[in-house]
Amino acid sequence: MNEQSQKLMVGPDEPISNQEAGFLGLQHVLAMDVYVPPVIIAGLLAMGLDAKAGLIQATFLAAGIGTILQTKFFMKMPVSQGPSFVPIGAIAGIYFASGAKDGGMATVIGASIVGSILLILLGVTGLFQKIINSLVPQVVGGTIITIVGLSLMPSALGDNIFKAQGNINENLLLAVVTVAILILCVSLGIYFPKLQKLFKVSSIIIALLGGTVLATMLGKFDWQSVNEASWFSLPSFTAFHYGVHFSMTAIMTFVIIYAVLMTETTGTWFAMSAVTDSPISKKQWNHGIIGEGISCLIAALLGGSPVTGYATNAGIISITGVASKKVFVSAGVWFIIFGFFNKLAAFLSAIPAPVIGGIFAIICSTIMLNGLNVIRTLHTQERDMYIIGIPIILCIAIIIMPQSLVKATPQMIQYLLESPISICALAAIILNLILPRDRQIAFN
Repeated sequence: MNEQSQKLMVGPDEPISNQEAGFLGLQHVLAMDVYVPPVIIAGLLAMGLDAKAGLIQATFLAAGIGTILQTKFFMKMPVSQGPSFVPIGAIAGIYFASGAKDGGMATVIGASIVGSILLILLGVTGLFQKIINSLVPQVVGGTIITIVGLSLMPSALGDNIFKAQGNINENLLLAVVTVAILILCVSLGIYFPKLQKLFKVSSIIIALLGGTVLATMLGKFDWQSVNEASWFSLPSFTAFHYGVHFSMTAIMTFVIIYAVLMTETTGTWFAMSAVTDSPISKKQWNHGIIGEGISCLIAALLGGSPVTGYATNAGIISITGVASKKVFVSAGVWFIIFGFFNKLAAFLSAIPAPVIGGIFAIICSTIMLNGLNVIRTLHTQERDMYIIGIPIILCIAIIIMPQSLVKATPQMIQYLLESPISICALAAIILNLILPRDRQIAFN
């Protein structure tokens, strides 16, 4: 048993009560910004309120069903599904190029269905595991985990705090107070072991509630949207409402998008494997990509965007020390509840971005450090310094790259630039293949 596994209070298959699983599952859901991508998409497509609500509902339902399928039946690891930011630009482009309100969503759904089926075929044929085994050794896997955490940091700090709506000083105050509450809870759990379940395990939800109370005092929590939301609704803006249309151009675009998403979710699985000290078997790789494809297929039929593995949850496990699969199944159930009960979903959506951002930043750092820990345990060669270092440089370069330069590139390149994880993972894989093996060195 390694150092990481010793830090876990509850392992993936260890027993946990239904009450604890329900509470901790809710904590995972609250710490994930799953409502953000559908809100952005709805804004870009100029959707009406009903269609926007339908898109958010589809996202919650697909994330919940996908989480349960992956955790219990396919990947069989504590994995949570959620919408990626990567397809947003492609969805908007295909939508407007295909008639907007007159068939745009039907074309998006058709392309997403084809991409989902291709993922399923990769797993059924066993090709996915063979690709991973031949191209992603441990040094590449550790680098990808590091990049996952590093690439998410700008979203946590920039989009959720510095660029978030409202006064920047108030945003900073909300983020700092939320983080301070989190650190206090973790510290109390360390100093008083008997209180670990109260403070360390529940630290994220306590911090989120504290941040929400402060946001209410500052007038930054939108209670009106919660009050106006209906209690219950059934999905209405699905593939049966929009229809399904297949366009070769849209399909090729989504094939590229799914290739990028596949790289991202691979990084998430590596991160979860490192945090839980659970090596991924050949069978799990193939079953996992089948589960990913089915999750995305469900999302498409519900009228939502693709859902993939969320790296955020690996960071949450590092903070709480609880990696129970039962907790993740519970998170899936909560997602489904949010999908049908609009008022609960509205409450989650109303939590100010800086509150989420403060927690998110800490989570990103723990993911990045888990990747570095994987690398630290290796007997590395001189070549590995470049396999690790160059992707990190690329990640920072893509993050700070001016938007004017990004928009000047071909559309296909823009999709890749929207996912630093994919470019950096490809760079690490290529460097591992082309750099000659040399003398071993030690990382201290």
